[in-house]
Amino acid sequence: MHTLFDFALAAPEIVLLALTCLVLLLDAFDRDSGRRMTFTLTMATLVIVILVSWGQWRSGLHGRTFSSLYVADSLGHFLKILSAVAVGVTLIYGRSYSEKRDMTSRGGELYSLTLIMLLGEFVMISAGSMLTVYLGVELMSFALYALVALRRDHLASTEAAMKYYVLGCLASGILLYGMSMIYGATGEVGLAEIAQVIRGGHAQSLPLAFGVVFIVAGLGFKLTAAPFHMWTPDVYQGAPTTVTLLVGAAPKFAAFCITLRLLIEALHGIAVDWQPMLLIMAVLSLALGNIVAIAQTNFKRMLAYSAIGQMGYVFLGLLSGVSSGHAGTNAAAYGASLFYVVIYVLTTLSTFGLILLLSRQGFEAEEIADLKGLNRRNPLLAGVLLLSMFSLAGIPPLSGFYAKLIVLQAVVSAGYVWLAVFAVMCSLIGAFYYLRVVKMAYFDEPEDGVVLSTGTFATRSVMSLNGLLVIGLGILPGGLIALCERVITQSLVF
Repeated sequence: MHTLFDFALAAPEIVLLALTCLVLLLDAFDRDSGRRMTFTLTMATLVIVILVSWGQWRSGLHGRTFSSLYVADSLGHFLKILSAVAVGVTLIYGRSYSEKRDMTSRGGELYSLTLIMLLGEFVMISAGSMLTVYLGVELMSFALYALVALRRDHLASTEAAMKYYVLGCLASGILLYGMSMIYGATGEVGLAEIAQVIRGGHAQSLPLAFGVVFIVAGLGFKLTAAPFHMWTPDVYQGAPTTVTLLVGAAPKFAAFCITLRLLIEALHGIAVDWQPMLLIMAVLSLALGNIVAIAQTNFKRMLAYSAIGQMGYVFLGLLSGVSSGHAGTNAAAYGASLFYVVIYVLTTLSTFGLILLLSRQGFEAEEIADLKGLNRRNPLLAGVLLLSMFSLAGIPPLSGFYAKLIVLQAVVSAGYVWLAVFAVMCSLIGAFYYLRVVKMAYFDEPEDGVVLSTGTFATRSVMSLNGLLVIGLGILPGGLIALCERVITQSLVF
């Protein structure tokens, strides 16, 4: 369905923008230092947006509008719901942390900027053109730059914001330059039109190849893949933990979606050019992320290098889909990558949520040593930590194990047996620093006798559900796997 102006297709973005403006307006009248009204309105906004996206998905609403700049499909509805849920969980975990560090006493920027960031993600997810991709990337990125610098009097946060801003602008420029090369080679900015020109053999090969190089580099930055990972450890460590979780969780869905739309939907016809780049990025990410993480003593920094290593598996699934001989296997490989991203974000929410809950006034639970004796001080948090670390390490029967397994199956099916063996070896190396965290939590003596609280009933409930999903989706992963493959099949044209 192609309509010039069908505003119903863009209902999630329109509703989100309108409610964000309302939150900004009403926040001016919220005199509470904890911004309780603003928090409540933000959570209500997320619920409404989820319901709108869910309603569109259930009704089968799909199509293109605004001269094909915007696309609504199953993949978009699915990832918008997941992004909004991830943002909501982040705000629930981080509410107390933010209040104690005066991140809300001066105003409700934390909540309004978070909603603007989510709007940028929605635009990225529904991008039908390179113009829309770039608009969404910049909207999301500038909101994140401001969020990282939200603690203006905190030196580490300011430094992290400057590094993120400089490197982020560089990556955006690289991505934009790649898009301009693609436009010069094909004469089109629409993703479907670019694919059609390439299939027809009318594109200029040299600028097209150069454009692909720059686009893959820009996507690697957004997905924290080596060798474009340099910003990740410093930003993860320096940003307030609430913002670190905002950076490391929901944006992964949007970045993965534009990777699918740019490489698989628009540039699938020249996969021979970008597939080797994904292979190199996968190998470097797996090796560098898992090896360097061993030397880290800061928990947030360790999780940053862990994220780099985990993204290597995502690229393994993407490059495996190209080598397979028929569309069904393509959908299985891309579905495996999508499933992996979902499980990674789910586990990231629990790990950084633990850091948020363990932190208290004047104390940042950022060092791995701060987890010593956690089981004696709070068995619930220790249990969720164990599940999260085991899942990231790929230990059965947790969801991380099954996510790695199906990606490796796709890699082997594509003929890259050596690459699967290399990935397993890197996972074995990574198991060391994950198990070290569990060892400290369960077998080391606590350094202080502080009794840890799990916060409010809502926080305890969300954390418990988070832990149950980590193990539940490992025991019964079939439904989510089938859903991931279905949305890929229904949304992408190979």
